[in-house]
Amino acid sequence: MLDAIKNRRACRDFSSKAVEQSKIDEIVKAGLAAPSGMNRQTSVIIVIKDKKTRDQLMKINRDVAGGRFPEGMDPFYGAPVIILVVANKDGLSMHDGCASIENMLLEATNQGLASCWIHRAEEEIRSKEGQELLSFTGLNFDDYIGVGHVILGYPNKFNPAPKVIKDNRYFQK
Repeated sequence: MLDAIKNRRACRDFSSKAVEQSKIDEIVKAGLAAPSGMNRQTSVIIVIKDKKTRDQLMKINRDVAGGRFPEGMDPFYGAPVIILVVANKDGLSMHDGCASIENMLLEATNQGLASCWIHRAEEEIRSKEGQELLSFTGLNFDDYIGVGHVILGYPNKFNPAPKVIKDNRYFQK
């Protein structure tokens, strides 16, 4: 497990190679098994593999970024699989969703895939376009917060440098 933690890096250059469903299933299992406050299990995982839906979500994500991304740029960096994490609103939802995302990032590394955590899920599910696009879930997004995305795929070129751990982040008495 420590190897997956040490070797996980954010990838921002994905190939179009399809991700095997068996790997997606294991990643989702890791997300669903994440710890949650008082075991409420508020996280909901939405996997998007369909290219048309993926591209529509990409456009919504780019649009809600408020001009951070130029027209035509893909804020999901070409990843063929987008996992959107939302959580039923309660005081612990954001924490539960973040735990799910971290578990999925680590399992993606374990499965030999590249991944990255992408934000703006909250803005997506608040937008009319986002709610229409995600209506297939049957969720009432007024009852949820958008936590984030895990983008998945095989990297084009990905040779990250070893992670350097900053000093003064650990204390013990």
